[in-house]
Amino acid sequence: MNKGICNVSIAPLRADCSDKSEIVTQLLYGESADIIDVSNNWTRIRTHYDNYEAWMDTKQITPVSDEYLASRKTNLIKEAFQSTMTESGKVLLSMGAEVTFETSSPTRGHDLSESIVNCAKEFLNVPYLWGGKSFFGIDCSGFTQIIYKIHGIKIPRDTYQQAEHGEVLTFIEEAKPGDLAFFENSEGRIIHVGFILADQKIIHAHGKVRIDSLDSSGIFNKDQNKHTHKLRFIRSYF
Repeated sequence: MNKGICNVSIAPLRADCSDKSEIVTQLLYGESADIIDVSNNWTRIRTHYDNYEAWMDTKQITPVSDEYLASRKTNLIKEAFQSTMTESGKVLLSMGAEVTFETSSPTRGHDLSESIVNCAKEFLNVPYLWGGKSFFGIDCSGFTQIIYKIHGIKIPRDTYQQAEHGEVLTFIEEAKPGDLAFFENSEGRIIHVGFILADQKIIHAHGKVRIDSLDSSGIFNKDQNKHTHKLRFIRSYF
C-alpha cells in the first residue's frame, strides 16, 4: 500500500471528497498515513498514529515509499510553535507535528501529571474548532489526544473511543491532575472530555480552551451560571 506524509502545517481531513464536507480531524506536518484511494484532487488516507480514515487534498500529502518511511526517524514538536525551512520556504509547525530534525523538550513540571497540566494550560483561549487538533483551533478530544501524544501516551482520536481506554475511577477524589473526565448527553452518549485539574477544576475545549469548575454533577460554567456538561466517569491513563 502506498504511503504519504503531510507537507503543510495543518491539513484538514474531511468526511467526504469535497471542500464542503465536514472536517473530522486534521493531519499535522510530518504525520504519515496509508494512501487508500485517489479520486481527482482528493486522496483517502488512513492515519498511522490513530488509524483514522478520511479524505484530504491530494496536494497536501507527499507520497513516499515503504522503505523511506521505515527508515525515517522523527521527533515531535513539543513547544507552542517552531518552524522549519522547506524548498518552498518556511513552514510554521504546531505542537505534535513530526519532524526529522532535533527538537527541544521543555520542562513543564517535576512529574508527568504536572507536565500534562502545564502543557494543557498553554492552549488556554485557543478557539474551538470541530475536528481541530492544533493551536489554530482544537476540539475537545483533539486537545486531549495531542497533549497526551507529546507525553508518550497514545489514545484514540474521538471522545467515545478515548472513553473505552484507561482505568475507570469510582470517585472524583481518586483522580489526579491530568486524568480525563468524560461527559454524556441526555441519551447517555459520551460527547465531551477534558483534563482534571487540582481544586475541583477542569480544562477543556468548549467555545475555546477554558478552565471551569467540576463537581459530581459535571462542569459548572461560571459565565453561563449553569452546569453545561453531565459527568459520566473519570479515567486514568498513567
